[in-house]
Amino acid sequence: MSDKRLSFKEMCARFDVTPRTLRYYEYIELLQPERDGRARWYGPRECARMTLILRGRKFGFALEEIRQWLLIYEEEGTEAQMRRWIALADRQLADLAEQRAQIEENIAELRKLRDEAEARLE
Repeated sequence: MSDKRLSFKEMCARFDVTPRTLRYYEYIELLQPERDGRARWYGPRECARMTLILRGRKFGFALEEIRQWLLIYEEEGTEAQMRRWIALADRQLADLAEQRAQIEENIAELRKLRDEAEARLE
């Protein structure tokens, strides 16, 4: 990634997030842009963090989990962060597998009820 800094508006456009979302991520200290008066500037670090935040959200992680995970890098380094990531990913994979099983069960039940209703109409 280049060293180019992005404005607030450019950051919203690049990551397809609302201004409210970007402000909230700053409020909960996921992002810390440089400030020049009222202007905010996002460098490569903030862009990398935003990529990780959005990836974490995509996989269902809570923002606080993401915040804690990002802090590990600053406090303990890459290896500790990766070890924590593996533990979080394992837990999330188990949660998603359970959700999938519940969804498949619900689909089967709904399909059965639908087929019964259709059979009554025939």
